Amino acid sequence: MTDLTPILTEFWDHPNSWTLETYEDKQGYQALRKALAMPAADLVQMTKDSGLRGRGGAGFPTGMKWGFLPPPDGGPRYLVVNADESEPGTCKDIPLMMAAPQFLIEGVAITSYAIGCNHAFIYLRGEVVHVYRRLLRAVEEAYAAGYLGKDILGTGFDLDVTVHAGAGAYICGEETALLDSLEGRRGQPRLKPPFPAVAGLYARPTVVNNVESIASIPPILSRGADWFADMGTEKSQGFGIFSLSGHVTRPGQYEAPLGITLRELVDMAGGIREGHRLKFWTPGGSSTPIFTDAHWDVPLDFESVAAAGSMLGTRALQIFDETVSVVRAVSRWTDFYAHESCGKCTPCREGTFWLKQIMTRLEHGQGTQEDIDKLVDICDNILGRSFCALGDGATSPITSAVQYFREEFGAGTSQPWWELFPPEKSVLFPVRAKETVSA
Repeated sequence: MTDLTPILTEFWDHPNSWTLETYEDKQGYQALRKALAMPAADLVQMTKDSGLRGRGGAGFPTGMKWGFLPPPDGGPRYLVVNADESEPGTCKDIPLMMAAPQFLIEGVAITSYAIGCNHAFIYLRGEVVHVYRRLLRAVEEAYAAGYLGKDILGTGFDLDVTVHAGAGAYICGEETALLDSLEGRRGQPRLKPPFPAVAGLYARPTVVNNVESIASIPPILSRGADWFADMGTEKSQGFGIFSLSGHVTRPGQYEAPLGITLRELVDMAGGIREGHRLKFWTPGGSSTPIFTDAHWDVPLDFESVAAAGSMLGTRALQIFDETVSVVRAVSRWTDFYAHESCGKCTPCREGTFWLKQIMTRLEHGQGTQEDIDKLVDICDNILGRSFCALGDGATSPITSAVQYFREEFGAGTSQPWWELFPPEKSVLFPVRAKETVSA
């Protein structure tokens, strides 16, 4: 069995894990001192050598993204941390910011120095007020200790950090929609090119990275790029936080090298809840194609998961046993994407609306066989044709669920899901009154 690698999660169980005092006791900010004594270009190269890939879903090489910035022209450039964690099932960045926010703050300082940024932003999902307050306090402590502000540690490097709370829109997890929201406009994706590295926040060169990506920088700098690259697989290097939720005995955050399998993680989590078996699961949140019990041993790295027909995404492993209706679960996700579509492009705006109508009919046993084919056809017309990845994400659970559980969708044409999955057996999706459901 692959061992866990508690690095970002090492002292989450400390009574005061979120304080600067605890972080400094764990060698915190030693990496920043080291970074400020190095040429900025060496930090960018170190990140490339480590093999760190974006931990926000797409898995793009972090150092390469930094390297896309144009040469300095005397104007400002920005770092924006995407902390708008909104993917159903994803719950790694919020506990990281709650338990150990100084990892992120130090990572922001190092990254800003590496790319020549003097003002960084952390864009946080607005509903998580408790996390917002904790981040504000962490930034305040870092300013007071001289790790942020003017002339940091006497090196002449200046950095201000602004923590910005969004208004709670899933679309703002898309980097260009996030930038529009940060500028005070409605959060909608921008046409690319130009990409943020060339014209991002306030039309200036901008790096947008996920929380976990930036928080991983201090450990990499402290222990070396080779240390990080030795973990994981050849093309998916390093460690990551895997979020297990649903029908496992001990759900939670499991930090392990990339390439670990679901079987190994579930064993660590005490197995599927007693008396039940795995039916289906998501490898990277609800916007990734689902897997079944045939995928127990797929290595959870970017390449292996893609080869098996899905995406590693945010490593949000939602586990469902045989008491759950696939049709009902996918219908709930479809409701979410229809609600969160920003409406900017026709394929997503109209497509998610019709997907929701058809999924609701099938869920209630009021569909037809033609509805199943129509679902797939609508998905084909959304995939690759929407303005951003929200449209693609809305189709993934549907097309994969039809692929693996078409007979269950077929049963939805004549029989409500609650008759296939009696309410007394289902704990994840409790049943409302039949009169309400069928109204």
